Amino acid sequence: MQLYNPLTQSLESFRPNAAPGDLITMYVCGITPYDTTHLGHAFTYTTADVLLRYLEYRGFIVRYVQNVTDIDDDILRRAKKEGGDWLDVGNRWTRHFIEDMINLNVRPPDHYPRATEVIPEIIATVQALIDHGVAYEKNGNVYYHVDDYPQFGALARMDKPTMLKTANERGNNPDDPNKRDPLDFVLWQAHIPGEPAWESPWGAGRPGWHIECSCMSTKFLGTDTIDIHSGGGDLLFPHHTCEIAQIEPLTGKPFVHFWMHAAMVRHDGEKMSKSLGNLVWARELLKTHSSDALRLYLATHHFQVEWSFNAGLLNWAGRVARRLRDAVTCRCTGPEPLDPTPWETAFCAAMDDNLDSPSAIGVLDDLAVQILLHAQNQYDVAAAQHTLRTLSRVFGLLLDGTEPEPRVKEGWQSHLQKFV
Repeated sequence: MQLYNPLTQSLESFRPNAAPGDLITMYVCGITPYDTTHLGHAFTYTTADVLLRYLEYRGFIVRYVQNVTDIDDDILRRAKKEGGDWLDVGNRWTRHFIEDMINLNVRPPDHYPRATEVIPEIIATVQALIDHGVAYEKNGNVYYHVDDYPQFGALARMDKPTMLKTANERGNNPDDPNKRDPLDFVLWQAHIPGEPAWESPWGAGRPGWHIECSCMSTKFLGTDTIDIHSGGGDLLFPHHTCEIAQIEPLTGKPFVHFWMHAAMVRHDGEKMSKSLGNLVWARELLKTHSSDALRLYLATHHFQVEWSFNAGLLNWAGRVARRLRDAVTCRCTGPEPLDPTPWETAFCAAMDDNLDSPSAIGVLDDLAVQILLHAQNQYDVAAAQHTLRTLSRVFGLLLDGTEPEPRVKEGWQSHLQKFV
């Protein structure tokens, strides 16, 4: 299996010595729960789900962690706007997200930690970074000093002025008088009256965003080096860049083997945003389209290529979903079988080529067409139907059902308990 490695900007073999039964570790940056699931979220998490399912199809055991960033400026602003408690706000929107994932038949992670679960680990890691000489405290705040880590920015391939400009657009405060460098980022933020806080060696406060994921991933995956770390493309910088800087000085090992970033989803060529009022919500689409249609629609876009919402293409995906359903439910037991091996081979070749889901969807559709044609000509299509069902599961398709897989529903409902 070849995957694109943004660190080298090339396709590389993924775990070339791995064999079926081997453990793969995978971490996906989860939501900051202050609003409902839009199409970009759906693309990010269904892409991760397809990768998870394909690895399992190939015989690997995947230990999968996804987080909830349950303490964040956006949540605090939302709580203030609503006049409610920040924890209640986060819990409510996390429950909505879980409902959307169930309705999209997205597999749950093995662990679904919230950032506030790992405050002790965060404090210990921040102290370790201070002891290592790459972080410093000032007036109750702790910052990472980017100049002390020469590889900072290697993932994003940005020079320092570009990093500073991008960071400023994404919440960085370059004028913070406590910083040694405008690009230094917060590891621990001193308490602000009216906001939640935890005690630490530097006084009461709360963690910075980037350190949360670093601690959750290493704790729940139990390894210094993660096989796959995934998330939205907007996280490449600064979030994932900062994650690397926080872990690698302490371990002396690569933090991640392969980074995967789901591309931006647009609307009429423009970035989807609340300010533009052009967000497309997953749950609204599911009112008029099946989960199979939406899953197929999302998978017809390669995870690395930006795309714009297209209602016509979504309707086409609905027609493909119906064709796949018809193909697995038709009945014919003629004397000559339809051998599905060529389609299975083509499917795996597409998926092994940097998770080429659009080509793999084309293979499924062609197999469905051939099943229907051969059934009309009195071929035995049972083996081909079995293959079509099996390969369709890689994309989370239900085909002749509407209820999510029991593993999906039960797994997410077990995680739901902590957000009630």
